[in-house]
Amino acid sequence: MPRISDQAYLLTRQYRDASNLEARIALHARFSTNTYGYYSWIFDHLDLPPHSRILELGCGTGRLWLENKDRIPEGWDVTLSDFSPGMLQEAQQNLRDSRRSLTFAVINAQAIPYADESFDGVIANHMLYHVPDRPKALAEIRRVLRPGGKLFAATNGQAHLRELNRFVPERETDFGREPGFNLENGRDELAPWFSTIVLQRYDDALIITEVEPLIAYFLSTRIASALDGDTRAELARRVEQELAAHGAIHVTKDSGLFEAWNDDSSAPAVSS
Repeated sequence: MPRISDQAYLLTRQYRDASNLEARIALHARFSTNTYGYYSWIFDHLDLPPHSRILELGCGTGRLWLENKDRIPEGWDVTLSDFSPGMLQEAQQNLRDSRRSLTFAVINAQAIPYADESFDGVIANHMLYHVPDRPKALAEIRRVLRPGGKLFAATNGQAHLRELNRFVPERETDFGREPGFNLENGRDELAPWFSTIVLQRYDDALIITEVEPLIAYFLSTRIASALDGDTRAELARRVEQELAAHGAIHVTKDSGLFEAWNDDSSAPAVSS
């Protein structure tokens, strides 16, 4: 099974286009208990000046901006970036009618092609765990932020989707043990680069009542490569049995947002 930070797998299979990401988003959109959407909640926390230059790393399909298109301040200059050209093309298509200033660029977070102190805000929405060399990426983020600029880094915690493990007990999964950058270790990973770090948690859960959206979710993840026809049929059978017995599958969601910045000249030094 490919690693979550396997760049070749991510570029050529997982994020070659938007299909896998959209299958996962669809499950959350349909069965989340929190009716105030996650993307609206994240946007609420982007407390940046009216005239700001903003860089999003790993923008995916641009959903953060699509779902908040009427809330984008006129003075914001936003660059949406992704390391996958296919994902960036989806974002451009989704936001083609935007009335705000949006720029699109293929960017590797480990080598951001902008000058020092170029941005008031950098957004990394559920993407830092995909970066092989996070210290290098965080050094780059710190470098391109202006004095007082903020990083907004969303991720999951160790309890996220842990109940899904029982449906694929024979397979190695990350459900309930989020690897890489997560809510538990994120503060320590950010601390060398930022003097102030605040964590906001998003209160939510899933109550799943249908088989197919959950199967589509599983098939959109890294475990899909280990699921042949027979194991897929067995997976569907287990989900059907659970729904028949209990009427719904209750799943923990554990997500949140780190806001990180430097208060003054005593901020941590930037190093690679």
